[in-house]
Amino acid sequence: MEEEKSFSAWSWSVEQCLKEYNTSLDKGLTSEDVQTRRQNCGYNELAKEKGKPLWHLVLEQFDDTLVKILLGAAFISFVLAFLGESSEEHDDGSGSGFEAFVEPFVIVLILILNAVVGVWQESNAEKALEALKEMQCESAKVLRDGTVLPNLPARELVPGDIVELNVGDKVPADMRVSGLKTSTLRVEQSSLTGEAMPVLKGANFVVMDDCELQGKENMVFAGTTVANGSCVCIVTSIGMDTEIGKIQKQIHEASLEESETPLKKKLDEFGNRLTTAICIVCVLVWMINYKNFVSWDVVDGYKPVNFKFSFEKCTYYFKIAVALAVAAIPEGLPAVITTCLALGTRKMAQKNAIVRKLPSVETLGCTTVICSDKTGTLTTNQMSATEFFTLGSTTTTTRVFSVNGTTYDPTDGRIVDWGCNNMDIANLQAVAEICSICNDAGVFYEGKLFRASGLPTEAALKVLVEKMGIPEKKNGENIEEVTNFSDNGSSVKLACCDWWNKRSKKVATLEFDRVRKSMSVIVREPNGQNRLLVKGAAESILERSSYAQLADGSLVPLDESSREVILKKHSDMTSKGLRCLGLAYKDELEEFSDYSSEEHPSHKKLLDPCSYSNIETNLIFVGVVGLRDPPREEVGRAIEDCRDAGIRVMVITGDNKSTAEAICCEIRLFSENEDLSQSSFTGKEFMSLPASRRSEILSKSGGKVFSRAEPRHKQEIVRMLKEMGEIVAMTGDGVNDAPALKLADIGIAMGITGTEVAKEASDMVLADDNFSTIVSAVAEGRSIYNNMKAFIRYMISSNVGEVISIFLTAALGIPECMIPVQLLWVNLVTDGPPATALGFNPADIDIMKKPPRKSDDSLIDSWVLIRYLVIGSYVGVATVGIFVLWYTQASFLGISLIADGHTLVSFNQLQNWSECSSWGTNFTAAPYTIAGGLRTISFEKNHCDYFTLGKVKPMTLSLSVLVAIEMFNSLNALSEDNSLLKMPPWRNPWLLVAMTVSFALHCVILYVPFLANVFGIVPLSIREWFVVILVSFPVILIDEGLKFIGRCRRTRIKRKIKTM
Repeated sequence: MEEEKSFSAWSWSVEQCLKEYNTSLDKGLTSEDVQTRRQNCGYNELAKEKGKPLWHLVLEQFDDTLVKILLGAAFISFVLAFLGESSEEHDDGSGSGFEAFVEPFVIVLILILNAVVGVWQESNAEKALEALKEMQCESAKVLRDGTVLPNLPARELVPGDIVELNVGDKVPADMRVSGLKTSTLRVEQSSLTGEAMPVLKGANFVVMDDCELQGKENMVFAGTTVANGSCVCIVTSIGMDTEIGKIQKQIHEASLEESETPLKKKLDEFGNRLTTAICIVCVLVWMINYKNFVSWDVVDGYKPVNFKFSFEKCTYYFKIAVALAVAAIPEGLPAVITTCLALGTRKMAQKNAIVRKLPSVETLGCTTVICSDKTGTLTTNQMSATEFFTLGSTTTTTRVFSVNGTTYDPTDGRIVDWGCNNMDIANLQAVAEICSICNDAGVFYEGKLFRASGLPTEAALKVLVEKMGIPEKKNGENIEEVTNFSDNGSSVKLACCDWWNKRSKKVATLEFDRVRKSMSVIVREPNGQNRLLVKGAAESILERSSYAQLADGSLVPLDESSREVILKKHSDMTSKGLRCLGLAYKDELEEFSDYSSEEHPSHKKLLDPCSYSNIETNLIFVGVVGLRDPPREEVGRAIEDCRDAGIRVMVITGDNKSTAEAICCEIRLFSENEDLSQSSFTGKEFMSLPASRRSEILSKSGGKVFSRAEPRHKQEIVRMLKEMGEIVAMTGDGVNDAPALKLADIGIAMGITGTEVAKEASDMVLADDNFSTIVSAVAEGRSIYNNMKAFIRYMISSNVGEVISIFLTAALGIPECMIPVQLLWVNLVTDGPPATALGFNPADIDIMKKPPRKSDDSLIDSWVLIRYLVIGSYVGVATVGIFVLWYTQASFLGISLIADGHTLVSFNQLQNWSECSSWGTNFTAAPYTIAGGLRTISFEKNHCDYFTLGKVKPMTLSLSVLVAIEMFNSLNALSEDNSLLKMPPWRNPWLLVAMTVSFALHCVILYVPFLANVFGIVPLSIREWFVVILVSFPVILIDEGLKFIGRCRRTRIKRKIKTM
């Protein structure tokens, strides 16, 4: 059936299509034909893509550099803990049994939680395809073997089937219209093509063979809905060969092309560098101490003999290297990033931007191009009358009225300079009567929005009538205000329209058709006479009008000069992107002058649409109403904000070129007299250009608009922008937008008008469908990224300090001042709250005045690295320093350190502590008290335990200094450059709360005996806490000095740039 797939049914006549598919309108396909075609074409259903198995999804979560490092550390820690149980030799005070397994257990628990979250996100990622399947029709009315099957399952359709469609039906497959059963057929296909209005369909063939979807006026597509009318169709494509099937393929292909977010790339890059650094430092630390576990004798001056290897000591120093790895890895970083992004999503939700995928919060911050749909995003997606005109006192003068308001709310806006006596003017009364009666639409209120029932243009005309009012106190009637409606989908009472409809009773309708481009109604006027009210394409109405009604109600013949005046005004309105409807009426109805019901002798003429043109002749022209889907008021400001922020805006719409250009000019995407020849293209025009020319156009600064765009055009534009290095945010609401939403760095779906397919394919959903919300979200994304940089730098600087402290311990040869489980506690629990609180830092005032950051910008530049190496060095020196002070000094800055009674040793003894057993009786260690004298640590059995079991107090001091320094360092991270005098801590009260929580948690493990045993620490006295604060506080003064140097450095660079 390859020919059927490539057969351009729209460009062939119905007879040729029937011949091609070997079917007939009388009998349809035979059962044998159906079986044969099903074998060749399969069922009419979308293919189900094979998802990744669960085990594959789980493994993918561990394919991350930082995660691999953590896995390695957990494995090694587990092995060492296991080995530690079997040997008590060289016990370092970290404990064996349960305590030894705490570290690997906590690391593995973190990784499992991370994997669970990742798998859950992945399993939700492909729901767009499931939503697409829900759009498919369940059954269809089909003709087979000469018999009508009213409810044939839609999946059983095959090419060549004859299907009948009626109003409200969902189209089950792509089909060629073979004939209309009503005078008109309209199909709602905006979800597929982006067209704002239901589209007229007919059976005539289209001349162009290579035609865009919008131009295939004799085709109906799967997933669309019949708005009005009924027809008979020939099935041309089913399943994956339909337009909706092609979209599924594109969604799947786009999901395969999804690239990593900028933050993920930076973190992976950081992870790779961290891995290299950790390996080098770990090996260095191990090698520095090789003499402690490998020894030999030298004979003849150079021959090494009598090699001795101590496995226990080798294991001990290997554990130190592992401790260093644990110190270097920011284990809490993934959790803190996830928390910050989650908090960011809450902030965005308050601004009507609902984030579906956490990483997209950060990606928004470096967006360089926003590709926006027009209908519903830049515009309100609610048709409204914005201007209308009638003739004045002569045929060469016009009265033009501007109308405010952009929604279907009758109280939204008013007619400018509308006087209370205007409705006493005859031709304005005629405008109101035609707009309200020659109309089948209504307005209802649902979801806090006024919505149209029926055609949007007709609903807009009814809202216009409400703004016009009725003739002043005509017949003594009073009009109730429009206030009676509730948020349950109930119809809104349109009092003025109701008044006109009660006044003039509708007796017949002449439906719209493509030939005459108008529709009309016959009404019975209060005087008992019939009148024909007509509305339609302005040129068509004017052409069939012989007279015009002036303001005073008099009728005058339409001559050439008056026609030119009307056409000139009409041209002015269309140039603004307005859709113009002409209004007219006719009183001399001849045989229909007394028509009242279907029993009338002339009723047969009303059943024949061919006679409508003859009835609608010699009309009396009244005026023209200009309607449009107006731009949102706040979009112009948002476009300017994008321009200031260095973000380019491109409009990609399925609407026609002139309308798109007019809207783009109005929202100030283009300047008033800008040449649009290099900025405005139809999708077909753009794709026909050479690739180099397309790239050149996309790379130029300024706005762009692409009209009549199909799904493949949108996808290709997004792909090209991404290849050029742009970070692309793409908006959309229809099924046709889903592939591009999936492919873009940030897919943004509309919450109100968006289809489920678009929402599931997106990263973010706009609750209010508003373009300005995207701009607010970008600002929030930038703020979140800046805050993330702050806490990433904070955590990394803290980890640098931990690494330096362990490196110093190993290099000096002193007992280790902290064990791995303590470092893990600091990295995960103590550092976590302040790092998370830094995510609440207030945004910079000029955040949207700066250009987007480049996706390859580093998290840490050379100056920041130098700063944190200096800070890290102080952290390391202070942490090790307090440990050495306790063993070697009696006091610090006048504060006694030996009040607990511990023995002082020389620095040399501390460095050679492993040789303590050889000191003999020259060394004795006195017992000392802890917990305020409630407990005593003694060393009667082995005085050398003073450097292992006895180091719990100095180790506690080192851990407390590390925690205190990191709390003070979090204050430094409030701003990368500004002093604490300019950016005081209370600017972010959450940080002060977080510091309090972290200190409280540290006190918990100090003063709860069970936890103190797990972490190998003891309680501290007030005097000892005072020493801890004195040693820790200088980190603020050091960073203040470094910030000052940084500010001076940047000032010098700015001056150099200015003088160049």
